[in-house]
Amino acid sequence: MRVLFAIAFLLVPAVSVQADTVALDPGSLFSDCADCPQMVVIPPGDFVMGFDGGVSDDRYEGPPHPVTIGYSFALGMLEITNAQFRIFVDDTGYVPGTDCRMWTGKSVENVPGKGWLEPGYGRDPRDDEPVTCVSWHDSKAYVAWLAEKTKQPYRLPTEAEWEYVAHDGGQTVHTWGEDPEAGCAEANYYDQSAAGQRPWNPVSCDDGHAIVSPVGSLTKNDFGVYDIIGNVWEWVEDCYIMPYGTQATDGSAHQVDGVCEKRGVRGGAWHSRATWQRPTFRGRDTEGFVTQVFGIRVARDLP
Repeated sequence: MRVLFAIAFLLVPAVSVQADTVALDPGSLFSDCADCPQMVVIPPGDFVMGFDGGVSDDRYEGPPHPVTIGYSFALGMLEITNAQFRIFVDDTGYVPGTDCRMWTGKSVENVPGKGWLEPGYGRDPRDDEPVTCVSWHDSKAYVAWLAEKTKQPYRLPTEAEWEYVAHDGGQTVHTWGEDPEAGCAEANYYDQSAAGQRPWNPVSCDDGHAIVSPVGSLTKNDFGVYDIIGNVWEWVEDCYIMPYGTQATDGSAHQVDGVCEKRGVRGGAWHSRATWQRPTFRGRDTEGFVTQVFGIRVARDLP
């Protein structure tokens, strides 16, 4: 079901929003400080979450179920950058995870001592690229710091919120439509620029980026959000459970009593094959997992 709303998506200067400010119109942009992420107001809506299938039995993406998000919230227009993460590290002295898991030329391995400052690109990471080699714990520490810094309710998005935005107001197999080969205008995934780097087939289109791309390099979706699919995977709040069944259907996160074995991670990355780029595809890894293709997108509650 397509969400019915009108959004102005011009990249206008961000405005400061206080906690007691009335909810902004859908599509409005704001930032709570000069170095804070730019946020997009996401409207309420309904969608069908999940897919009755998957790439394998242990990666089942269903069963499909209706979800109603009856509230507006804000989502980062962009993935958190290295420059933004550095401000957090410098301000707090926080030590992110290390021994980052990365492609070493022949296989994927944990590389001792490597972390967000050395994510395995063969060069230094750039300030405008998304931070990677960050765990779920690192992501939670960043949003907790941002919430304290701004006195605003920042958090990680829930799995339902993330998929709602990734569906882009529709229910097609991919964010951009039905054709898995047609996403290069919107998503940095395993394409002709990256061909030969991984032992699987690239799509026929070309997004112009052999590895990670600067945030916002490609086309935003209809909600006004960039890189929701591709570039780097994004941690979500939920404790992963498969199949769906006990989750709430109101957009809230699924949590468990006691230890959560795996957290959700969504969106695919620059090295991911097309079948992993569907809005319904569900990554899941331990809270301390650190890899060169996992990053952060933040959410924020609105009044």
